[in-house]
Amino acid sequence: MASTKRGKNREGRMSLAEHFVELRKRLFRAALGLLVGAIVGWILAGPVMDALRAPITEIAKQQGREALLNYGSITGAFDLKMQMAITIGIIVSSPVWLWQIWAFFVPALTRKELKYAFGFFFTAVPLFIAGGVAGWMLVPHMVSLLTSFAPEQDAAIIDAKTYIDFVTKLVLAVGVAFVLPVFLVLLNFVGVLSAKSIIGSWRWAIIAIALFTAIATPAADVLSMFLLAVPMVVLYFGAYGVAWIHDRRAAKAAMRLEAELAA
Repeated sequence: MASTKRGKNREGRMSLAEHFVELRKRLFRAALGLLVGAIVGWILAGPVMDALRAPITEIAKQQGREALLNYGSITGAFDLKMQMAITIGIIVSSPVWLWQIWAFFVPALTRKELKYAFGFFFTAVPLFIAGGVAGWMLVPHMVSLLTSFAPEQDAAIIDAKTYIDFVTKLVLAVGVAFVLPVFLVLLNFVGVLSAKSIIGSWRWAIIAIALFTAIATPAADVLSMFLLAVPMVVLYFGAYGVAWIHDRRAAKAAMRLEAELAA
């Protein structure tokens, strides 16, 4: 047993106990990063809240009504600041805990899987950030549109937690929408989805993008809808282009292999 264990160590394999030790080490580092990030988030919660409050302040100017955030309980302000601190902490510390997750799983991946994972990771993250920025830019338009349905004589007293949840979900939704083309490419690379299937569904994709941007932007603000829809359409056809190149290379490789076997 000792010789077998030594042999496994020479091959770079880890025992179950060593895996648990490695997992504990990675989780500790990730948790430490999250803790530091949450502390930074607590410090930044004030400025971030000021930026989030700006669309509410703008409502009072544009619509001529009283508009403010409301805390419905004694602990509401503290709970909300804690929530924001944790959310900001997760974002700020994301390079740390994402790297720890990545470092734990990388040794178990084959070279081909590692190549796909690297491509997915380093493409999806910038796209998600770009989508989050686009979602953030939509927030003032959405707040202005949705509060405009209230009668002019009424005030817009908005629950603070509900408002923060709304903004967070909107930003995340647009961020995820920007990453979806990367999933199409990934499905193509693993053989689940062909480039022909992607381009064959382009009409439905355009309709889905149009519906999403119509929901995410004010109906009267055609420019915002257009500015959000264009990059999503470009990303969709970009995913098709990458999938087409991959399918073409795979077909050539299959033909070469078939010719070699025939010879």
